Amino acid sequence: MYDKPLQILKQYWGFDSFRNPQQEIITSVIEGKNTIALLPTGGGKSICFQIPALVKEGVCVVISPLIALMQDQVTSLKDMGIKATVIPSGSTQDEIITLFDNIRFGKTKFLYLSPERLQSRFIQEKIKQLDVNLIAIDEAHCISEWGHDFRPSYQNISILKELHPNVNLIALTATATPKVIDSIASSLGLDNPTIFKKSFYRENLAYQIFKTEDKLNKIKQIFTKTKAPAIVYVNSRNKTREISSYLNANGFKSSFYHGGLSTIKKQLSFDNWISEKTPIIVATNAFGMGIDKTNVRVVIHLNLPSSIENYIQEAGRGGRDGKKAFSVVLTNESDIKLSKELLEKSLPTIDEIKTVHQKLYQNFQIAKGELIEDSFSFNFLEFCNKYNFIPNKTYNALQILNSNGIVELNNNYNQKSTLQFKVSSKQVLNYTQQHPTSKKFIQTLLRLYGGVFENLVKIDEFYIAKKTGITSWAVIKKLERLQEVDFIEYNQNSNNAELFFLHPREDDKTINRVSKNIDVYLNQKKDKNASLINFIKNNSLCRSIQLLHYFGEKSTNECGICDVCLQKKSTQTINPLTIITLLKDNKPLTIQEICIHLNQTEANILILLRELLSEEKITLNRNKYSL
Repeated sequence: MYDKPLQILKQYWGFDSFRNPQQEIITSVIEGKNTIALLPTGGGKSICFQIPALVKEGVCVVISPLIALMQDQVTSLKDMGIKATVIPSGSTQDEIITLFDNIRFGKTKFLYLSPERLQSRFIQEKIKQLDVNLIAIDEAHCISEWGHDFRPSYQNISILKELHPNVNLIALTATATPKVIDSIASSLGLDNPTIFKKSFYRENLAYQIFKTEDKLNKIKQIFTKTKAPAIVYVNSRNKTREISSYLNANGFKSSFYHGGLSTIKKQLSFDNWISEKTPIIVATNAFGMGIDKTNVRVVIHLNLPSSIENYIQEAGRGGRDGKKAFSVVLTNESDIKLSKELLEKSLPTIDEIKTVHQKLYQNFQIAKGELIEDSFSFNFLEFCNKYNFIPNKTYNALQILNSNGIVELNNNYNQKSTLQFKVSSKQVLNYTQQHPTSKKFIQTLLRLYGGVFENLVKIDEFYIAKKTGITSWAVIKKLERLQEVDFIEYNQNSNNAELFFLHPREDDKTINRVSKNIDVYLNQKKDKNASLINFIKNNSLCRSIQLLHYFGEKSTNECGICDVCLQKKSTQTINPLTIITLLKDNKPLTIQEICIHLNQTEANILILLRELLSEEKITLNRNKYSL
């Protein structure tokens, strides 16, 4: 049996050997041990459950958080001739019955489903009837409230162990601290699991953080020097388009990618990047899961990542071929201040959670002491509008109520309607001239939402109503009329979710019982932000050592290639005479030009320039230095 994994690897994947520690993980799983595998991004996690599942008779149940990632893996397996399936969203009960019959009698090897799907008692019963050989939990850090991507529905995955108590389980993640690993084991009810941890150390990846007020000029400098595949991460959809346009206007070939693009446009951007027709892709963090391009040489963060876990995952997409690559974060004091402000604005206090909780009962006219077991149709945006709540903060309050078992919500309520103009801007102008009563409304749409001619853009009817001074109902009717004349494509989302109250109404008493858990959760969110900012600001300790310490590795070996290590080396080698020699041979230069000539950081050069200015050996005129 232990020769078979290598045979399967050669047969389906075409490799002659496993990467470390894949073989040990696979052996552990085949031997029936409950296993937790922590492998950094690009470490080949999926093989660790796919090969054991192919060795054994029966079907492997895979829990994964992203529909797109599940579909990619199912397509990949099918392309290799391996039977795999995913439960499509919107499937009827009859379709699900047929799908499970095909699994049972058609020798399907993999069933992929989301943790939310697993909550259905009907699907649980169908899984119970299957001959399950392995349970695989992908992105297992989502289980833990200490994880960077916590999903409450992941905490109910342990139901699989109840349905198949004799089947072993493997939990896989790319980013987890020791505390998160303990939490994963506890939540899944795993006693003494076998744990495999591959070091996060990447000897070929240079972590570099540059302080700069002119980020656009900096990325232009980087891509002037580096003509290779790259990813630029930004924090908004509009910025993906803006930065890509800037790069293209400056002679670089780039495309953009974000979650709001149509499937066709996403695929086109992705294909152009993979084929290197546009070697630079500007993207939000929606771009990344399941990407396996080995020759990415630069990953740039134009804005601060949301956590160290997210950062190391996104940076880790560079240099997977083992050749040197760069992870560059461009930052300044404004970024750090904004990061703290955004966190404060999005995190609710205990009192604010109590208020949201109380208003939920009030909204549905539930009396104190009363428990109604039926579900309610819940419109998130209407709820926020009715009680004048901030949507982002309210969303997080509802997530906390959900994760603490106070209410139960499905995850559809944060979706929005979409809009795209199907006609040209010239036709829009003609239309507003012919229909003057629609002029203000259409102009408001165009002012509020950029890119509505090129893409389907998410819109908020309540926000449009506020800006136009009409009701949200009137906004919807106006949009429907524009759709009737084939002027726009308008997809209205009802934003309704199923809401269940899990306790009788007791208002503050309910929250007080779990207030300690909530405090822990809120504090760890603040701690993660503080850890990221400390990492960004710490210019004295090797970046690699800082990251390894965060994930519980006690390395003291400096990488030698990060900005901190390079600064130590350059400080020892460069001296003011080097700058004087450079200025003798050139016309006046800016600090950026001097840095490029000498391959130095602005921080290093600035110290020397100040020294030379104070000694009156050089002069500064219009931001240019000369002798």
